[in-house]
Order: sequence, then structure tokens, then C-alpha cells
Amino acid sequence: MERMLATPADAEIVLKLYQLRTEPVMREARAWMTGEFWPNTADDFFKVISNPADPHNAFFRQVITYWEMAAAMVLHGAVSAELFVDSNAEGFFLLAKFSHILDEIRQKNPTFMIKTSELVNRFTAASVRYEGVLKALESRRQSIQVIQSAPA
Repeated sequence: MERMLATPADAEIVLKLYQLRTEPVMREARAWMTGEFWPNTADDFFKVISNPADPHNAFFRQVITYWEMAAAMVLHGAVSAELFVDSNAEGFFLLAKFSHILDEIRQKNPTFMIKTSELVNRFTAASVRYEGVLKALESRRQSIQVIQSAPA
């Protein structure tokens, strides 16, 4: 990726994206997605996202579509990739969080997090950020699995 200075318009978009993340329902949805939702299998994943009656289904859709929209803005040149990657890690965290079941998810939902994946594949800085998040997440996932499997 050729290094280019971000424009004031890029900065405005990144700040607007940040502002949208602070909306109360979005904060609640993000807290659930990043902290509480740890599916071990694709079946665990689809139990939530395939059930519109599940109260977390809307949280899931809100967070994933937000980050996919943000990634699409970068991919279509609406915002500097370098500035976006420097300012955001959560989309990469979510892709990494589902990496262990991503192939199975995409068998049923081929476009799941496809824009975030494309961002990682297209921009070196995004790939580096993703790899760092993925490594950190693996140890966290192992800790969560130990807690989940401990007798009550």
C-alpha cells in the first residue's frame, strides 16, 4: 500500500464512525459481541444468527453490518485505508473471533464478513493488524474455553 496522507474528509469519516459506535444500543451490542458471544462451533453460531426471536440476533446483525459497511467504505476509496486501520481494530477482532469456524459459516453464508476479509487481503497494514489480533485472540479463546468447561 502506497503511503498517502489522509485528507480532512477521511478524518471526518473516521470520527463519524467512532461517534456511531458510542450510541447506547450499539455499545450494548458491541459489548455482547466482543465479550459474551464465543461460539465454539458453527452450530453455536447459527443458533443465534438464524433465530430472529433470539434477542441477540439484532445485536449480531447491527455490529457485523456496521463493520462490513466501514470496510466497504475503505475498499471503495471513501476513506484512507491507513487511517482506518490505524484507528480501528474491532472489525479485525470479530473476523479473528470467528476464524476457527469461518469456513463452516461461509458454507451457509458465503458473504459473511467478506468485506473485512477483502480489506485484510488487499492492504498490508490491515493484514498485519489482523494477524496481531488473531494471535492475541487465540490465547483469549483458550482461556474462555477452560472457563466454559470448568465444573460449576
